[in-house]
Amino acid sequence: MKKRSEGGLVFSTEQGRMCPGCRQPVAECACAKESRPAGDGIVRVSRETKGRKGKGVTLITGIPLDDKALEAYAKTLKAKCGTGGTVKDGVVEIQGDQRDILVPLLEQKGWTVKRAGG
Repeated sequence: MKKRSEGGLVFSTEQGRMCPGCRQPVAECACAKESRPAGDGIVRVSRETKGRKGKGVTLITGIPLDDKALEAYAKTLKAKCGTGGTVKDGVVEIQGDQRDILVPLLEQKGWTVKRAGG
Protein backbone atom coordinates (compact mmCIF):
# COMPACT_ATOMS: atom_id res chain seq x y z
CA MET A 1 0.00 0.00 0.00
CA LYS A 2 1.38 3.38 -1.01
CA LYS A 3 1.75 5.95 1.73
CA ARG A 4 -0.13 9.11 0.93
CA SER A 5 1.69 12.42 1.06
CA GLU A 6 0.85 14.54 4.05
CA GLY A 7 0.52 17.54 1.76
CA GLY A 8 0.81 20.96 3.22
CA LEU A 9 0.87 24.62 2.54
CA VAL A 10 2.70 25.50 -0.68
CA PHE A 11 1.85 29.18 -0.96
CA SER A 12 0.67 31.74 1.54
CA THR A 13 -0.62 35.20 0.68
CA GLU A 14 1.27 36.57 3.69
CA GLN A 15 4.55 34.63 3.39
CA GLY A 16 4.78 33.77 -0.33
CA ARG A 17 6.21 30.39 -1.40
CA MET A 18 6.51 27.82 1.38
CA CYS A 19 8.93 24.88 1.67
CA PRO A 20 6.98 21.59 1.70
CA GLY A 21 9.66 19.92 3.86
CA CYS A 22 9.93 22.24 6.86
CA ARG A 23 6.81 24.31 6.11
CA GLN A 24 8.68 27.58 6.52
CA PRO A 25 8.87 30.43 4.00
CA VAL A 26 11.41 29.60 1.27
CA ALA A 27 13.66 32.46 2.43
CA GLU A 28 13.82 30.91 5.93
CA CYS A 29 13.92 27.26 4.84
CA ALA A 30 15.95 25.05 7.17
CA CYS A 31 15.98 22.01 4.84
CA ALA A 32 18.53 23.35 2.35
CA LYS A 33 20.90 24.61 5.04
CA GLU A 34 21.42 21.22 6.69
CA SER A 35 25.07 20.26 6.63
CA ARG A 36 27.44 17.84 8.29
CA PRO A 37 28.31 18.68 11.87
CA ALA A 38 31.76 20.18 12.34
CA GLY A 39 34.28 17.61 13.45
CA ASP A 40 37.21 17.91 15.82
CA GLY A 41 39.61 19.10 13.11
CA ILE A 42 41.34 15.76 12.69
CA VAL A 43 41.25 13.82 9.43
CA ARG A 44 41.15 10.09 10.18
CA VAL A 45 42.32 7.42 7.74
CA SER A 46 41.22 3.85 8.47
CA ARG A 47 40.78 0.51 6.74
CA GLU A 48 37.56 -1.48 6.80
CA THR A 49 36.39 -4.83 5.41
CA LYS A 50 32.97 -5.18 7.08
CA GLY A 51 30.13 -5.90 4.69
CA ARG A 52 32.42 -6.04 1.67
CA LYS A 53 33.02 -9.80 1.43
CA GLY A 54 36.58 -9.46 2.71
CA LYS A 55 37.55 -6.72 0.27
CA GLY A 56 39.23 -3.87 2.10
CA VAL A 57 38.58 -0.18 1.57
CA THR A 58 40.30 2.86 3.01
CA LEU A 59 37.96 5.30 4.74
CA ILE A 60 38.80 8.99 5.15
CA THR A 61 36.64 10.94 7.58
CA GLY A 62 36.76 14.50 8.88
CA ILE A 63 37.88 16.31 5.71
CA PRO A 64 36.78 19.94 6.24
CA LEU A 65 35.29 20.52 2.77
CA ASP A 66 31.74 21.02 1.51
CA ASP A 67 30.11 18.27 -0.56
CA LYS A 68 31.06 19.60 -4.00
CA ALA A 69 34.70 20.25 -3.06
CA LEU A 70 34.88 16.87 -1.31
CA GLU A 71 33.76 15.10 -4.51
CA ALA A 72 36.45 16.91 -6.50
CA TYR A 73 39.17 16.20 -3.92
CA ALA A 74 38.15 12.52 -3.73
CA LYS A 75 38.58 12.31 -7.48
CA THR A 76 42.18 13.52 -7.21
CA LEU A 77 42.89 11.10 -4.35
CA LYS A 78 41.52 8.18 -6.39
CA ALA A 79 43.69 9.21 -9.33
CA LYS A 80 46.82 9.36 -7.11
CA CYS A 81 46.08 5.87 -5.78
CA GLY A 82 45.10 4.50 -9.18
CA THR A 83 41.91 2.93 -7.84
CA GLY A 84 38.19 3.57 -7.67
CA GLY A 85 36.12 4.81 -4.80
CA THR A 86 33.18 6.93 -3.75
CA VAL A 87 31.95 9.57 -1.32
CA LYS A 88 29.10 8.62 1.01
CA ASP A 89 27.76 10.99 3.67
CA GLY A 90 30.99 12.97 3.86
CA VAL A 91 33.19 9.86 4.09
CA VAL A 92 35.60 9.14 1.24
CA GLU A 93 35.95 5.43 0.45
CA ILE A 94 38.90 4.34 -1.68
CA GLN A 95 39.31 0.74 -2.80
CA GLY A 96 42.16 -1.24 -1.29
CA ASP A 97 44.57 -0.46 1.54
CA GLN A 98 45.91 2.94 0.43
CA ARG A 99 46.77 4.41 3.86
CA ASP A 100 50.49 4.70 3.15
CA ILE A 101 49.80 6.80 0.04
CA LEU A 102 46.95 8.88 1.47
CA VAL A 103 48.38 10.07 4.79
CA PRO A 104 51.22 12.15 3.21
CA LEU A 105 48.82 13.55 0.57
CA LEU A 106 46.39 14.71 3.25
CA GLU A 107 49.18 16.17 5.39
CA GLN A 108 50.36 18.26 2.39
CA LYS A 109 47.01 20.09 2.56
CA GLY A 110 47.90 21.21 6.10
CA TRP A 111 45.40 19.01 7.93
CA THR A 112 46.12 17.02 11.10
CA VAL A 113 45.98 13.39 9.98
CA LYS A 114 45.74 10.28 12.16
CA ARG A 115 45.72 6.62 11.21
CA ALA A 116 42.69 5.12 12.92
CA GLY A 117 42.05 1.45 13.55
CA GLY A 118 44.44 -1.45 12.99
